Amino acid sequence: MTDKELSLEEILAAGNADSAEPTDYQAGFAAVIGRPNVGKSTIMNELLGQKLSITSHKPQTTRHRIHGIYTTPEHQIIYVDTPGMHLGGEKSINDYMNRTANSAFADVDVILFVVEAGRWTKEDDAVAKKLEGIETPVVVLMNKIDNYKNKEDLFPFLQKVGENVSMDTLIPISAYKKSGLDLIKKEVLKYLPHQEKIFPEEYVTDRSQRFLAAEIIREKLMRTLGEEVPYGSTVEIEQFKYDEEEDRWFINALILVERKGQKQIVIGKKGDLIKQIGIQARKDLIALLDGRVHLELWVKVKENWSDDARALASLGYDDNYSS
Repeated sequence: MTDKELSLEEILAAGNADSAEPTDYQAGFAAVIGRPNVGKSTIMNELLGQKLSITSHKPQTTRHRIHGIYTTPEHQIIYVDTPGMHLGGEKSINDYMNRTANSAFADVDVILFVVEAGRWTKEDDAVAKKLEGIETPVVVLMNKIDNYKNKEDLFPFLQKVGENVSMDTLIPISAYKKSGLDLIKKEVLKYLPHQEKIFPEEYVTDRSQRFLAAEIIREKLMRTLGEEVPYGSTVEIEQFKYDEEEDRWFINALILVERKGQKQIVIGKKGDLIKQIGIQARKDLIALLDGRVHLELWVKVKENWSDDARALASLGYDDNYSS
């Protein structure tokens, strides 16, 4: 984790600066892709052994590409968590998320295509079509198998997946039950090149603490609010600093919504909802920053921010990172 976000080009340049001598060490990238709400972020968090990507039961929770770095003395696996590829949604933010998800196909060593056991949708079809003709190895992760007591009931679904996806292997898993995760790591290692670490061993992500703080707050929004508001909301960090004298982090964050009615919903009756969001976020921020945190949340109306390319770029929805 760094205070500065690094471009993929900078990361690879730093890694290639070392000696090109043969090594037993393995390091490389594994992209985690799939439709929205299929469990990609949960899987990545479990593979890393810590929470990095935010999660909720609502689709399109993940909006950015995030690198989660798992380092051992023998290998370094860089999992690339992506927004869910989705159909519909004509706003600029939908275009951004789909472009970000598509960009994960490039420059990775293996693709982990997550599907939900027993459920194949048009969005799964769209993802499968994106994989046609790609030379990168594809491993299908069939998630949520814990929903099936009789695994034979999944045979028709397995046949459908095989007809639609050109894959190297399929691994049944349950992110909820934490089963099958070791098999994923073993399979990924089959495709990683022998080279030195790409990131320093202390890194767990290429994203800054400031970025992760905004994501934590947005997660609490997604989990606390109803169906409508989360998709019209985002979080902008206005202040993020550590005061040595007080031994405390001071964070001021703006929750941006698109309509006045949404602002009232976020605030809640007598400020109850925004207070609840703040309490939940502060708890995770203390864990993230390993220190005391003073958090202030404000709600502001920024009309049509999700369909304004310039506004999106200013809020960190920037293709320059994803390229």
